[in-house]
Amino acid sequence: MFEGIQRGLSDALKRLSGRGRLTEANIREGLQQVRTVLLDADVNFTVANDLIGRVTEKSLGQDVLRTINPSEQIVQIIYTELVQLMGPVDHRFHFAKDRPTVLMLCGLQGSGKTTTAGKLALLLREKLGRKPMLVAADLQRPAAIEQLKVLGEQIGVPVYTEGPAASDGKGPNPVDVCRNALAHAKKTLLDTVILDTAGRLHIAEMPMEELKQIDRLVKPDDVFLVCDAMTGQDAVNSSKAFNDALDLNGVILTKLDGDARGGAALSIKEVTKVPIKFVGVGEKLQALDEFVPERMAQRIIGHGDIMGVIEKVQRVQAELTQEEIEKQQKKLEKGDFSLDDFRKQFEMMAKMGGMRDLMSQMPGMGDMIPEGEDPEQAIKRIQGMIDSMTKEERRNPDVIDLSRRRRISAGSGSEPHEVKQFLNQFDQVRVLMRQMAQMSLWQRLKMMTGMGKAGMFQPGAMMPKTKIGTGHRKTAKERADERKKKRKQDKKRR
Repeated sequence: MFEGIQRGLSDALKRLSGRGRLTEANIREGLQQVRTVLLDADVNFTVANDLIGRVTEKSLGQDVLRTINPSEQIVQIIYTELVQLMGPVDHRFHFAKDRPTVLMLCGLQGSGKTTTAGKLALLLREKLGRKPMLVAADLQRPAAIEQLKVLGEQIGVPVYTEGPAASDGKGPNPVDVCRNALAHAKKTLLDTVILDTAGRLHIAEMPMEELKQIDRLVKPDDVFLVCDAMTGQDAVNSSKAFNDALDLNGVILTKLDGDARGGAALSIKEVTKVPIKFVGVGEKLQALDEFVPERMAQRIIGHGDIMGVIEKVQRVQAELTQEEIEKQQKKLEKGDFSLDDFRKQFEMMAKMGGMRDLMSQMPGMGDMIPEGEDPEQAIKRIQGMIDSMTKEERRNPDVIDLSRRRRISAGSGSEPHEVKQFLNQFDQVRVLMRQMAQMSLWQRLKMMTGMGKAGMFQPGAMMPKTKIGTGHRKTAKERADERKKKRKQDKKRR
């Protein structure tokens, strides 16, 4: 997410920073380009205009024009305005003291509401020590009820159901189901009830009266709208309609790990005055994060989200036993880093959201993902090479000769020279891993960021590419002249 808007803003800001002196004319010209980038990212038209208006007004102040590097101050102004546009956000829940707390989820069908209910239940239990219960209040779709039951089993959270609605209208009523669920929670000493309400494909088809009735009779403590970030302006429009009907407490934006352009995240708060409280960043049930405007603004202007990366690393490390961590550390310190270990690093990356997501959060590395290139595909090809090797070859790659490379390339759909290039690069990685084993987590991130800016961690760097000729093969005399010239330069340096 945000790759398009990051590139566009980066280009626009580079134009400003490339000026010898900033004037009112070129500031306005640069910010008009920023406005175009925002509109291309599906940001609401009024929101984009107002944002550029505020940035222009502040950028044209005398204090800015007289500074040594005014373009940097303009970047800071844009960052501050983006933070104000999306925040502030209070992530606290309104927990009741004398009864079970009721959280109501609403949203269009397909927005990820049922999955989000499971994620929210897991977050409440694991981080806040609550005892949640899921309630299947979408009676029109039997599949939604079954999906909630499966999710409940996966995370060990009870699910309250009364079956789907009957065609003759005599079956259970969603309002009664919610009220009965609340009574059941009191009896079973569960302190949090999460209502998964009905959704429809379009806002005009939503059973708003039913939702209003649940809101009036069950009295939820928090009402969250679940929005699909992929829908752009439709997400903003549906947020406004739901807020007018239910007076929302917050928005949970889903599918931020997809190809969303970012317009919804930048527009919802300004249009509806309802903050985005949580974001879904993957299909796994642990993939629900608090929405932090400062971090999101840093990612949008291309400064990355180091704290987000650290939290993901810590979350994955928490799943490993102390014995496994110590075993990995000892192997790294000895330099005994095999291809099996290398492949496990890819699996850990997948748990943290994948290579593309991690690179987009690292300062300076998001811009290095070329448009149309998918680093995940490069990683899969490398995994294919490793999987085509024997146990002995994975443990000791030095035994792989030409005949073995041919066998591995045939098994992985690659060329022998590509396997050789990958093995050479693995040797370099092994040296780096040994060095990084002696560093703290923060030092490792700084090292990786520095290498990223130097071009060492490009998405295709680990994937052999076709050699492109220069169109001219140098003669022996030309090569000799070059060596002679190089020796003279080396002497001068000394």
